[in-house]
This record gives sequence, C-alpha cells and structure tokens, in this order.
Amino acid sequence: MGSIIALIFSRGLQPEQSEVFCMQRYRVGIIGATGMVGQRFVLLLHNHPWFQVTCLAASSRSAGLTYREAVAKRWAFPETPIPETIAEMTVLDASDVDKVAEQVDFVFCAVDMKKDETLALEERYAKAETPVVSNNSASRMLPDVPMMIPEINGAHAAVIEAQRARLGTKRGFIAVKPNCSIQSYVPALWPLLEFEPQKVIACTYQAISGAGKTFASWPEMVDNVIPYIPGEDEKSEREPMKIFGHVENGKIISANAPAISAQCLRVACTDGHMAAVSVKFGKKPTMEQILERWANCHPATEGLGLPSSPDHFLYYFDDPSRPQTRLDRDFEHGMGITIGRLREDAVFDYKFVCLSHNTLRGAAGGGVLSAEYLCRLGYIQHKQTV
Repeated sequence: MGSIIALIFSRGLQPEQSEVFCMQRYRVGIIGATGMVGQRFVLLLHNHPWFQVTCLAASSRSAGLTYREAVAKRWAFPETPIPETIAEMTVLDASDVDKVAEQVDFVFCAVDMKKDETLALEERYAKAETPVVSNNSASRMLPDVPMMIPEINGAHAAVIEAQRARLGTKRGFIAVKPNCSIQSYVPALWPLLEFEPQKVIACTYQAISGAGKTFASWPEMVDNVIPYIPGEDEKSEREPMKIFGHVENGKIISANAPAISAQCLRVACTDGHMAAVSVKFGKKPTMEQILERWANCHPATEGLGLPSSPDHFLYYFDDPSRPQTRLDRDFEHGMGITIGRLREDAVFDYKFVCLSHNTLRGAAGGGVLSAEYLCRLGYIQHKQTV
C-alpha cells in the first residue's frame, strides 16, 4: 500500500480527493461495443458515477446503425434491457480513430481481431492521445504495458511514463487486464507470496461466456465439457509471472516463481471461472496462517474510494461445498474472489478451490476498476484539462 500512496503523492493528488476530481465525469468510448464484453461494458458504465459513455464503436458492419439495431439479434443479457441512454446512439467505425478520439477522454477496448491488428489499433488510439484500457491480449506481455489486477499490482502503472516515451505521446498509453482464467487463483496466491510458493498446479473450469457464447448460440456445450481452450494454458502459466513481477528501469520484470502448470477446461455453465489449485511452498505455512492472510489482506486499492472496488476482495467459505458457480459468482457484484476447501495435499503442501466472475472481475468489471484506478492516480485526465 505504501508504494501506491507514494504514486498518488508523486502525481500531485491527495488520497481524500477522490470525490473532488470526479465531479466532472470522464467521457468514455467502448471499442468493440457490440461483442459480449462490450455489452458488459455498456451495462456497467451507463450509470457509472465517474464515467459517461459518449461514443460506441465496432466493426464497419455495425457502423452507422443504432446500438439497438447493431446488437438486436445478439444481445447477451435478455433479462436486462439495453439502457435507453445508449440504445439510440449511433455506432461508429472503430478504425476511424480521429472521429472517436475527439469525443472521449479515454476508451475501453474489447475487439475480436487478430493480435497484430488489435495492437496496431490500440496503438493508433494511444498515439491519438487517447488512453486505452484493454480487455485484449495483444500487448499483455510488453514490458512497458501494465497488466493490472489493481488490488495486487497497481504499482506497475509506473511504467506508463516509459511507454509514453516509446510511443511518443503525452497522455496516450495502453493498460490491459490479464486473462480471465487467472483471476480466480492469482488473487488467492498473492497474500501467500511471503511463504515463497514454488510450484502450482491449477486446473480451471471456465464458463461459456468466456468464449463470448450463450447456450442459445452454442448448443453443443449443453451437458458437455471441452478439455481444450486455444492458448489458455499458456496464458494461465505466463501471465501470473508478470502480475507478481516488479518495475525496474521503466519495465516490468516478471517473477521467476512459482512455476505454474495449468489445464483449462470449458464447462457447461453460463458465467464463473473456478480453479482447483495445489501449491508447494518454500516456507510451508500453517493452515491458520493461510486463512489469516486471506482474511486480512490489504489490497492496493484500499482507501482510494474506487466505485467498482469490492468491500471484500477475498472471502473464504468454511462450508466444504462452497464456492459454487451459480451461488457465488456474483459475490461483491461479481468483483470479489471466493475461496474454499483448503486442506493438505498428498503431493504438494496444500490445495483449495477458488472462483471469480469471468465477465465482471475477469473482463469488463476488471477493466472498469483499472480505469478508475488510473483516473484516481492521474494517469487518465480530462482532455480539456491537459
């Protein structure tokens, strides 16, 4: 927490100024607004106290349509109508960067494009002096791009200045959120780093919304499990190393431990990614110490007044039948992590299960929280005040 407070003071802000600097709402755009994650952004942002949606953009197929028309046959949340304040907005072409950039202070990006095309598009927005908070994977492993779970590694935002120097920008940059698959077990491991976890086996059970699907659009998933998600195992093993890394000379240096072996399975549930985790420690803690660290962890967002920040980042269930996907994925409005079944492991030291909401904490909600954090620290500012 000390490094976060230092960042705040270094940028001329006081911890208690949260409400003051957000009296004027930030103008935000959603790039990829018609996809499932884009739709989640719409639902999360239409009544947001800090952010006002002023622009929606998608592919050329949707450009020129109203948002209602663009998503008419693929609105993924039938129990929640499209917000009226957004439904009649005209969708712009995401490739028309200048037109979008002039209407916003920053953008959220959740596009379905090839990696090189995604990176090129996001860098175009950044070079148009429009910060990008991205849900995409294209720039996650670049050493000067912060890949943020704000509660854990918010201090990685310090590399933004180096990224701006590389891009030749004054205010534009890219920040990303990590893959949804790691957002159940990385938060659970984070308070235990003092015990030097050496080896981790994580098996994830991932909802179909992580593929942008519903049971209506993917009937083959009913009563089914698919033991392969392209690229997911590799992301689940590599990305935690960057999250647990440190900043040095304007770059994020990935951690060397723990070694993680991951298997990622697609399972027949709508939302919620569960992970079964086994851990070998260099300094084996007691079960009581693990439970105490989970109960009393201090996220880097603590005390910053971020609207999307959960009151309880981690919660442990004593009930051995919890967490359950249907019952617990919406804990803390989908932004909290639930943990259960801590016990000794016959091969490693301990094992447990953990759960996160993949399209809230793991996607759009995590993006919104990251943007709040970056606004709070002054990395994102209103364009007219720069």
